[in-house]
Order: sequence, then structure tokens, then C-alpha cells
Amino acid sequence: MKKIMILGAGLMQKPAILAAKNLGYESVVVDGNPNAVSVPLADHFYPIDLKDKEALVQLADKINSESGEDGLAAVFTAGTDFSANVAYVAEHCGLPCHKYEACLNASDKVRMRGCFTRENVPSPDFQQIDSESLKTLSKEVEEDKVEFPKVVKPCDNMGGRGCRLVRSKEEFSIAVENAVKNSRTNRAIFEDYMEGAEFSIDSVVYNGTLTITGFADRHIFYPPYFIEMGHSLPTAIDSKMKNELIATFALGIKALGLTHGVAKADIKYTKNGPMIGEIAARLSGGYMSGWTYPYSSGQNLTEIAMNLALGQKPVKLLQDRVPLQWQPHKSVEGREMPFELYELRSLRYTAERAWISIPGKVSKIYGMDAVKTFAFVRDVLPRVKEGDTVDFPRNNVEKCGNILAVADSRQAAYDAAHKAVSAITIRLEPNNPQTDKFLAGLCEADEKGFPYSAFTFAPQNGNSSKIGSGTVIPANSPAKDCIPEILIPLADSLTDWNHCTLRQALEKFDKLCPEHRELDGGKFWSALLRGGIQGALYMADSNQ
Repeated sequence: MKKIMILGAGLMQKPAILAAKNLGYESVVVDGNPNAVSVPLADHFYPIDLKDKEALVQLADKINSESGEDGLAAVFTAGTDFSANVAYVAEHCGLPCHKYEACLNASDKVRMRGCFTRENVPSPDFQQIDSESLKTLSKEVEEDKVEFPKVVKPCDNMGGRGCRLVRSKEEFSIAVENAVKNSRTNRAIFEDYMEGAEFSIDSVVYNGTLTITGFADRHIFYPPYFIEMGHSLPTAIDSKMKNELIATFALGIKALGLTHGVAKADIKYTKNGPMIGEIAARLSGGYMSGWTYPYSSGQNLTEIAMNLALGQKPVKLLQDRVPLQWQPHKSVEGREMPFELYELRSLRYTAERAWISIPGKVSKIYGMDAVKTFAFVRDVLPRVKEGDTVDFPRNNVEKCGNILAVADSRQAAYDAAHKAVSAITIRLEPNNPQTDKFLAGLCEADEKGFPYSAFTFAPQNGNSSKIGSGTVIPANSPAKDCIPEILIPLADSLTDWNHCTLRQALEKFDKLCPEHRELDGGKFWSALLRGGIQGALYMADSNQ
């Protein structure tokens, strides 16, 4: 059989490996990590650093030389940063793809912003930070010539690594240092902050047409970081705003020079209309292109994208798509439509939601098997296991797992995902300095207000940190029977990061820790309010 080279062997590449097999091709999978989760699915695996494009070309030549007519038919990736190297290998082999230079435009944020600026596509004002420009910029920051907030991010990374909001000059230096550290080329981008609702869009660029293949609401939390706690398909915004965002996306794709393949956008609707965060020449990660959109639409988007990489006509896409109106926002009125616009619509509602943890080391995880039986839950996708070190996330790879729910109504999908997330509990090992630091409410100088407490409210009288002070929870007694009076009316309205109410947290504690020593009330309720069920269990388990 002819072969498809797939860059990446992580979970996000699993749909691509399965799509290659389903289409009748052998998968040649490449990843620098020989222990990546999808390696066992590959027909052929090569441990090559995906940054090394010349090594990838050498592998392609080797395969073509040894296989003859059964050589490479396509090069592909999904959910990685290496679309440019896909194009580099594909061009070398004479295979269909976006142009290599266009993919570089879509991979490097400075090049990307430059393309948008030249073509007047709405995106934030920016500047590059490298060793030379940093000196000048640092001086301007110290002299109060820079207005905050700003955003700093690596020029060439994904998953939110090294990306954060810079709210003041005191946060500037450490934020830039972290962004540069997370860049493969030791460069960062410093740009204006866009305030507004955020969306993810997947699309197929083919023969002068642009087909939208997924339009999701993104749920972003926990400044100064941008943690995506989930996405929802299809979007809940009105059609006018949606079409304005799509029009801006189309202008951005044209500005980057993408002509044959897929493109995905992170885009916001601000007070001034749509503004592009970034456009990538690949399918989205975060379970959207390979999971939630296929569940929502009934379409295998990865196979559609692979058809294009193989130079094949995407017959099903052309049959099922419907025309979209060209409706640009007034900020780009009068611009010529760069593509004929279509959409491959969702038929059902999907909700992806993440669960997270406070800092510490995982001792036990409860609820994983039970939530798999919940109505409308399609997938339970843990990222951590017993013995792993966890932290309150500062990027999107530090979350603890994801729930995918599918239903015939928006609310049913949302409720199912939230119920499942709230039913999962991570218990932490006791007497851990990092957990102690979190529960004490300590934060770094450049992270004021972060990490966030599980349950936050402003009592009418007194300080919430003093709740329960001077009381005890008797040994082996249910904690819910000792709830302070001030918390009783809030027991069903306060929810933590994982959609668990205060009452549910107490019920979990009494179920998971029925036998416990006498507990200091002030410490217990402080740990519960700060760390949720994890904080309560940790306090009971530790020598405090």
C-alpha cells in the first residue's frame, strides 16, 4: 500500500492514524518521543525530532526509494506546531499542500501579524521581543511609556505555553522570560490585549472556496493566564456576528497565502468587531477536529483533510456543505470576498469540559468509571494518574483531563459534561509543601490573585478566612452536619472550578473520609473554601 507520513504520535494524532488506515494507506508516524501514546497504532514508526525538517525529508526520500510506487502519497499533521515542516516535506516530494512560505506565515506569530498588518486584517498591534528589542522595550516599560494590559506569548508554540496577560510593569520581565523560554527561536511577541468573547474555527481551503467545518465557543478563565476550560459546538452567538467573524477569518487566510488544505482560527469579537488571535495551517487540537466536531456533524473531518493532502476531490464535503453569506463587519466593509464561503453544519450539540487540580501529588482518583456510564457522556479522557505531580494550570497542557458530551440540545450537553466533571475527585498526598502553599493563599509577586480559590464570596460581616474559627468537627462526624451558618444559604449556589457545589463537596468528603480525627473547624473550612474537596481531604489527611 502507498503511505501517508503523519507528524506526531500524541493523542491528538490518533484520528489521523486511524483515518489513514480507513482510507487504505499505511501510516508512517514520526515523533521525537518513542513512548508517545499513539505509537502502537502506527504501521511504521520513526523516532525523529519534528523540528528537524531535513531529517524528515531524508526519511521521505528513503521511503520513496525503497517503496517505489508504494511510496508517500501524502504528508499530514493535526494538533501540532509543525504544519510548515509538513509543507516542506510535501513540496520536496511534489505532493499537494499549502505553500511552505504560507505555512511559515501561519506558524510564526511575528510573520503572521506582519501579514495581517500589510493586508489590513483586524488583529492586535504588536512588536517582536528578541535580545535586541528587549533592551529598548524594557526601558520604555520602566519609564511608564507602555500602557497595560498587554499579552506576551512565544512566537512559535501552542497550548498556551508561555502565554499570559501582563497587567503591570511589575509583571513584565518574568512574563517575557517565560515566553522566550517556551519559544524554539528564543523570541516572543508583545501585543495589545483583545477584550471579548473567543471562538475556535476549523475550515477547509479548496479550489477557491472556504468551508467552515466547526465553529465553537471557547471558555477561557484564570487570568493572568488563558486556560481553556472547554469548548461548545455549535456556537451560541447570533448568525450576524458569526458571519462577521467568518469574513474576517477568510481575509486572514488570504493574507497568509493559504490555498490548499485546512486552516483554523482563534478569534475574538471585541467592541471594535472581530479580531484574529491567530490562524494555523492545520486542524485544531483540544479534541475539536478529531472528536467534538465529528460527533456534532457526523462528518469525519480528519478524513476530509487527508483527502486534500492526497490530492483527492473532497466529494462528501462538496455534497453536504451549504452556502454562507459574505457579511463583513464595518471595520472591513468594502473588502473583496477572497473565497466562496460554505459551511458543513453541526447537527447535534457537543460540550468539552476540563477538570483541574490544586498543586500537589496525586494519591487517588475517584469517579472515573462511574462517569463513563452517565447519560450523554461520550468520552472520559484523563491526563494524569496516581503518583503524578499536578498544579493549578498555567497553560492548556496542565489540565487533568477532559469530558466530551453529546446531546440533541445545548443544555443537555452542557449539563452532562458539568455533571461528569463534578463527579471526578483527585485526592492528594498529605504533607506536601506546594499544597500547603496553595491552601495558605500565597501567590508569586507577578501572579497577583492567582491561583484562584475554589469557592469565593464576600460575607456581609467579617472575613471569609475566619469562618468556623474556634469550632471543631468531632472525630468520625459528617462535616455537612457542622456547616457554619453563614455557608448554609450558599451551599447550592457556590461552585468550584470543576462545577462542584459546596454541598456536593461536603457530601464527597463524608463519603470518602467517614473516619477522621477531630478537625479544627477554622482550618477545615478555610481549606474547603480555598481548595474545594481536595483541600478538605488534604487537611484531614495531613498532620495538621
